Amino acid sequence: MQWKKLGLLWAPNGECEWACTHATLPVVQRISNDEWWVYVSTRDAKGKSRIGRLTVGVNETEDHEPQVRHFDPSPVLALGEPGTFDDSGVMPASLVQDGDHVRLYYVGWNVLATVPYRQSIGVAISDDGGATFRRYSSGPLIDRSIREPYFVTSPFVLRENDLWRMWYVSCTGWEQVEGRWEPAYHVKYAESRDGFDWNVTGVSCLDAGAGFAVARPCVFPQGRRFGMLYPYRSLRNYRTDPNEAYRLGYAESDDGIKWERRDHEVGIQRSTFGWDSEMLAYGWLQRHGNQTYLLYNGNGFGRSGVGVAKLIEA
Repeated sequence: MQWKKLGLLWAPNGECEWACTHATLPVVQRISNDEWWVYVSTRDAKGKSRIGRLTVGVNETEDHEPQVRHFDPSPVLALGEPGTFDDSGVMPASLVQDGDHVRLYYVGWNVLATVPYRQSIGVAISDDGGATFRRYSSGPLIDRSIREPYFVTSPFVLRENDLWRMWYVSCTGWEQVEGRWEPAYHVKYAESRDGFDWNVTGVSCLDAGAGFAVARPCVFPQGRRFGMLYPYRSLRNYRTDPNEAYRLGYAESDDGIKWERRDHEVGIQRSTFGWDSEMLAYGWLQRHGNQTYLLYNGNGFGRSGVGVAKLIEA
């Protein structure tokens, strides 16, 4: 693959008190031939995240760059009730559309007293095409368990006829680095017949490798195979050293379970300066007409905003 960077799409600029910083984990919902809704996670002054939404104009045939037309003044999904799995933050992860019914799979955050946080997987439902969402439940769809004792997060969900498939991030442990607890994780696989009750298979389908972590997957058909975009980073110094920070990787699979990493084929790297000069993370691939776009985060895990690139060579 080879991508042409189109630049920064959006970053918060004091629009509201719940969106002071960040535009993390972009998720796209196509709503017409010339518009998307782009869901992102923003943070308030205390660092708690909510799900916001941008209306983005994009032309199906002409070579016009996507442009933000509107930012919703109210969050799509606010914090959960005190004591629930998402009372400290919510972040979008994946979206499945079925007529007027839309499911937004998301990450729920809890703040902890030992390690910094715990994450779980939830889902919100829309019965009006995505205009409004409601939580499916006060509890998570998938949480830490006897086989995954730390946390689960960042699901990507595809529906294949009657089978719902999920690729998600599973924490394998915490390591204390220079007085700070840092998590390691890789990608695992789950299946469901209804998209709510999941068989967590325990299959590790994309291992990070020693000294690395692999985060939020984005899975898409690639001919008769599957492709996956994901960010990966070192376990140490990734917050301060750009060479150890998130970069984007790419893998392919025949069945969606066994993956071959081809990181050298991803076709996009850090810029020499600017908003994505230190980090590339949390990519979302979106096909639109005869174009393929990549939305992704740059420096500071989305603090510098969300940008867009266009595929120029498959």
